[in-house]
Amino acid sequence: MDIKTLIKETAAKVEARLNELLPAEDVQPCTLHKAMRYSIFAGGKRIRPLLCLEAAKACGASDDVALNAACALETLHTYTLIHDDLPCMDDDDLRRGRPTNHKVFGEGVAVLAGDALLTEAFAMLASVPENDRYNVRDYVAEFAYQTGSLNLVGGQVLDLEGEGRQLTAEELRTIHNGKTTALITTSLRLGGMAAGCTQEQLDALTAYGKCLGLAFQIIDDILDITSTPEVLGKSIGKDAQVQKATYPAVVGINEAREEARELTASARAALDVFSDKRRENLLAINDYLLKRDY
Repeated sequence: MDIKTLIKETAAKVEARLNELLPAEDVQPCTLHKAMRYSIFAGGKRIRPLLCLEAAKACGASDDVALNAACALETLHTYTLIHDDLPCMDDDDLRRGRPTNHKVFGEGVAVLAGDALLTEAFAMLASVPENDRYNVRDYVAEFAYQTGSLNLVGGQVLDLEGEGRQLTAEELRTIHNGKTTALITTSLRLGGMAAGCTQEQLDALTAYGKCLGLAFQIIDDILDITSTPEVLGKSIGKDAQVQKATYPAVVGINEAREEARELTASARAALDVFSDKRRENLLAINDYLLKRDY
């Protein structure tokens, strides 16, 4: 299947399940549920759910076993976007081509919408089917570790503390590995776990995710300089405005591009434990993300 078709069809499948799992807009408190749905159904490629479902398939299972895990990942990701856009964080007015949540519903409701989505994500995860190797406790422990203070949230704190400072490339990698790579890596791990993967398969998915995640963020840093709001769907140049360390700023844009290419090659190599047929879509996603210009 063409990669763009795969992305589109997977996004539709995930959104249909999210529509079933999340409270409707007419359920009280209506304002909160409207705010939650405003951001989660604002579009996007649904890359993290896609990685989750394709990891399950690479491990020999139907992607249906990981569908609720995929929804949990997108729900949590959306909470991070709402909170990132707040005035106390990145102070952004545009997300996925439309006004950010707090611009429509106010800061208070936006904070609570993010909080509610985070909580709903764990409820979704608790409904993922168990198998002979992994149970709900394993899923929740994995999700909490990768998205808590030691990884995703911690990375965001380091990102805030790094504004206006001259960071080294290693310090910048630590930030990116927390705020971006951790969620991408756990997307793959949860897909594999839901499929009952072996330890060898889980290790391969982890290595792939770590390389892919860092490459993804490096390319995001580059696009913040080279793209436009119309193409990217969000404000550009924000990193420079708040003196935030980025790969192009620390190592230069050409070296940043080269590191993204090297990481993408390493990600491909990590999937050698899978047959060509099973890893086909993960390889296609890897190459697509490296070359993206959106």
